[in-house]
Amino acid sequence: MKKIKFQLILMSVTASVIMLYACSKNFLDKAPIGSLDQNTLSNKAGVEGVLIGAYSMLDGYGGAGGGWQSAGSNWVYGGVASDDAYKGSDPGDQADIVPIETYSPTASNGYFNQKWQAVYDAIQRCNDVLRLMAAATDINDADKKRIAGEAKFLRAHYHMEAKKMWNNIPYVDETITYAAGNYNVPNDKDAWPGINADLDAAIANLPATQSSVGRANLWAAKSLKLKALMFQKNFSAALTLAKDIIANGVTTNGKKYALSANFFDNFNAETKNSAEAIFSTQQSVNDNSSGGNGGWGDVLNFPYGGGPGGCCGFYQPSVSLANSFQVDAITGLPLLDTWNNSTFKNDQGIKSGDPFTPDTDVPVDPRLDFTLGRRGIPYLDWGLHPGNDWIRDQNNGGPYSPIKHIYYKRQEGALTDKSFWTSGVTANNYTFIRFADVLLWAAECEVEVGSLANAVTYVNQVRSRIKDNPSTWVKMPNGSNAANYQIGLYTSFADQVTARKAVRFERKLELAMEGHRFFDLVRYGTADVELNAYIAKEKPRRSFMSNASFTKGKNEYFPIPQSQIDLSKGVLKQNPGF
Repeated sequence: MKKIKFQLILMSVTASVIMLYACSKNFLDKAPIGSLDQNTLSNKAGVEGVLIGAYSMLDGYGGAGGGWQSAGSNWVYGGVASDDAYKGSDPGDQADIVPIETYSPTASNGYFNQKWQAVYDAIQRCNDVLRLMAAATDINDADKKRIAGEAKFLRAHYHMEAKKMWNNIPYVDETITYAAGNYNVPNDKDAWPGINADLDAAIANLPATQSSVGRANLWAAKSLKLKALMFQKNFSAALTLAKDIIANGVTTNGKKYALSANFFDNFNAETKNSAEAIFSTQQSVNDNSSGGNGGWGDVLNFPYGGGPGGCCGFYQPSVSLANSFQVDAITGLPLLDTWNNSTFKNDQGIKSGDPFTPDTDVPVDPRLDFTLGRRGIPYLDWGLHPGNDWIRDQNNGGPYSPIKHIYYKRQEGALTDKSFWTSGVTANNYTFIRFADVLLWAAECEVEVGSLANAVTYVNQVRSRIKDNPSTWVKMPNGSNAANYQIGLYTSFADQVTARKAVRFERKLELAMEGHRFFDLVRYGTADVELNAYIAKEKPRRSFMSNASFTKGKNEYFPIPQSQIDLSKGVLKQNPGF
């Protein structure tokens, strides 16, 4: 399915965006240029077009605006707000991110309003699909089921995005319209029942395969329901669903779900929509959209200076994240309790022209160099990462560069948009759920129900992917491993506490820099402990952290945008502590 930016007027089309005047002149009865009315869209072509418009908001860009503030990848809210990454760049650029990073946000922060507008614009599009379809007469029953399933799947996803951010959110369905006068929906009821009902409807209506790779299918709906159950801590129901997905799940074009043999294939535009990709936003470039269909939300997050993208030095992996990839020299297993006790060698404070040799003795998980770029180590096909030359301000953002969304040098101009002001708009999909997610959620569930041996099996399945394919590890120009790569398998978990720690740490390593970490810490209930420990380690390294502190019972969620509270005339209530 080709992604199209389908710009709809924010008002519901069923509220009638055409105003008819009591005048005999026919030209006064015409709709304003660029507007769309119910009669125009209440047919199969119109409904499918509005549905594509709902899909197009998956990257967070379009409609009311948006971009990096509302990126589908959640790099600000899931990454920078966690222990994965620093804002990066220099201190004053995109300064609204700093209070998010230091757990001192306010309701007037424009980033939150932009994200709110994006998700509720997307929800509005889903609701328009359902309203328009109800009035259409040329859609057969099979298509009605499918379209309703896709619209409700997307509506559930967008509400979950809001739920993760703000918790106390209004659930808005197709009965909410301007015409009905019920559009100021309060946020005093839990949104989970509405989300669950949408996902159940999607599961009931969606086919196992689809005509276009970007559309949601039955198994994507089951996987999103699994994610919802994990956030609701319904581990028994989640485990049943996870086992079904693992045994029977297929992609929209019928490929059985499986881990890609090459870990980095999940982040390569040439190998996107693989058997591991369960639910992704579809990115395209050089399609006459001026970059609007590419990865606009992550355009800031490329090395600064002469490297790929050429802009802008944001979303730099933290030193704490890099330390997480150290492993035991004998077992090759993560250092679950001591991973941040020591920092392996980096070029912090070393000028680009000064000699520097990376430490090749410290044993590390091979996923380290697929997750962050460090000086002296090959950075995809761009040669050795040069360190300071690609870092805008090391004192502020540290010595590392992001890599998971970076394009290969060979792809520039073909899989990056040539018409945009930076080559950082790419055709690289963002994958919301991949098969590794499902395996690790299954492992979590097994831990919580007490089946520790089964949890070991699922975790080892994820670890074996990288262990069994050493030819895919990062290599130096002479063909040798770029570091002392080691990765072992677990033989058992001693107890539930150890198992829980190991499974959660595996998710941290596998999904680092993919926008999930903050939300995972919140659903674990450990955000205050983990993030205050992170702050304590980072304060000596980053001056902006000097007054940072995570407050339990407050900082798990962000403040409701004050502008939205004002627009609701006070119907929306602010989150506790703000």
